[in-house]
Amino acid sequence: MWQHIYNQLIEGFQATKPIELIAALAGIISVWFSKKESVWVYPVGLINTLFYVWISLDAHLAGEATVNLYYTAMSIYGWYQWTRRDTQKQFILQVSHSSNTERRQQIAFFAGCFVALFISIQFLKNWFFEGAIPWADSLAAATAFTGMWLMTRKKVESWYWWIATNACSIPLYFVKGLVVTSLYYLILFFLAIAGLADWKKRATS
Repeated sequence: MWQHIYNQLIEGFQATKPIELIAALAGIISVWFSKKESVWVYPVGLINTLFYVWISLDAHLAGEATVNLYYTAMSIYGWYQWTRRDTQKQFILQVSHSSNTERRQQIAFFAGCFVALFISIQFLKNWFFEGAIPWADSLAAATAFTGMWLMTRKKVESWYWWIATNACSIPLYFVKGLVVTSLYYLILFFLAIAGLADWKKRATS
């Protein structure tokens, strides 16, 4: 088994295209900025998301392609939200914890995304994405949808969803032969854990 994984790693690195390396590097830098609560998370993140739309479609990862389109739109929205200031020129949005009601809303949002994505990918698989894995693709996508939504609101809980997204994406991309992207998500997994710790300290409520 380990020999097979090793061989797949070598083959994956050899098949890696420059666009995947650039996208992965931009993603790592973007998450580092988000960990530091820097608005640069969004412009750098746009490079990552736009490149990964193409990469995901090319690998028949319908859910991940949808995620990155969503990331792109939410990055523009989050960029606006994170730069808003009050009359004293102070940033309006502050890192905070979710209320119990907000946590229930997050779970409902995730569940709705998962069901909608699963049905859509299962349907489209017969025509466009024969290599898709509907349940895994939908799980990675739905957790990412939830995490990005909460990130634009600077909610500490966004990092729990990012941890789940990264954990799902590591094997998903590996079995698709996108080894660099799989390792990229492994790095993001540990950055998300660090981000969670940082934001817990920054939280104002």
